[in-house]
Amino acid sequence: MQTKKGIVNWGIFIVLCIIWGSSFILMKWSKEGLNATQIASVRIFSAGFVFIPFAFFHFSSIPVKKLPLVLLSAVLGNLLPAYLFAAAIARQVDSSLAGILNSLTPIFVVVIGLLVFKSKIRRLQIIGVIVGFAGLSLLTLSKNGISFNNIEYALWIVLATALYGTNVNIVSKHLGDINPVHLGTVSLAFMTLPTIIVLWYSGISGIAFDEPEVQYSLVASVILGIVGSAIATVLFYMLVKNAGALFASLVTYGIPFISLAWGYIDGESVNLIQVLCLMIILSGVYLARK
Repeated sequence: MQTKKGIVNWGIFIVLCIIWGSSFILMKWSKEGLNATQIASVRIFSAGFVFIPFAFFHFSSIPVKKLPLVLLSAVLGNLLPAYLFAAAIARQVDSSLAGILNSLTPIFVVVIGLLVFKSKIRRLQIIGVIVGFAGLSLLTLSKNGISFNNIEYALWIVLATALYGTNVNIVSKHLGDINPVHLGTVSLAFMTLPTIIVLWYSGISGIAFDEPEVQYSLVASVILGIVGSAIATVLFYMLVKNAGALFASLVTYGIPFISLAWGYIDGESVNLIQVLCLMIILSGVYLARK
C-alpha cells in the first residue's frame, strides 16, 4: 500500500514538473499581445472560472472558520505570484537567473516553516534542499551563465517564491484536513472577482481581439490558467497532503529537466556536465524525500 502511494506521489510530482516546466514558454507567448497585468489576470480568471461550477458543490465542505485561510492561500499561492512572475517575464528578466530564483521555493519552505510555523524538519531534508539547489545553480551556469540585467525585477520572483513558501506551510499546517480538490476549486473560484476587476481597469476591452497576435496570446494565457493554475493547484495540494510540504515544493527542482528536454527536442545539445548536474539535483530530491 505504501509503495503504491509512493508511486502515485512520484507520478503527481512528474506531472507537475511537466506542467510548470512548460508554463514559462506560455508566458513568453502571452506577452506578444498582452501586457503583464492582463496575462496574470486572464490566467487566474480562467483558472477560477472553470472551477466555479465545482465550487458551488464543494463550498459547504469548507469549515467556516477556515475560509479566511482558504482565501489567503489563493492569494499567496496563485494570485500575487501570477502578477509577479508575469511582470518579471515582461521585463525580460534573464531566463537563467529566473530559473535559479524560481527554485528558492523549497528553501523558503524550510526557513519559513522553521521560523514561523515551528515545523520539525530533519537535517537530511535540509541537506537535500541545499544539494538540489547547488546542482540547479551549476546546471544554469553550465548552460548560459547569468546576466544580472533587470535585477530589480528579478527580485519580484524572489518575493513570489517567498509567498509560495508561506502558502505551502499554511496548506500543510492548517488546511491539511480539507480535501485538496475542494480546497483548490473553492479558493480559485473566489479569485475570479478581483481578477475581472483588474482586467477591466487594465484596458482589456480596448485591445484588438481580431489580431492573430492577440488571439494567440489570449489562448496561451487561458491554457496557462486552466492547466498551469487550476489543474496544477489541485495536484499540488494533493501532493502536499500525501507527501508533505517540503517534497511538494521540490517540484521546482524538476523544471530544469523539462527545459532541457524542450531544448533537446528543439535541436540543442545536452553535454555530460548538464547530465551530472541533473544527477546532483535528483540526489538532493532523494535526500529531502528520505
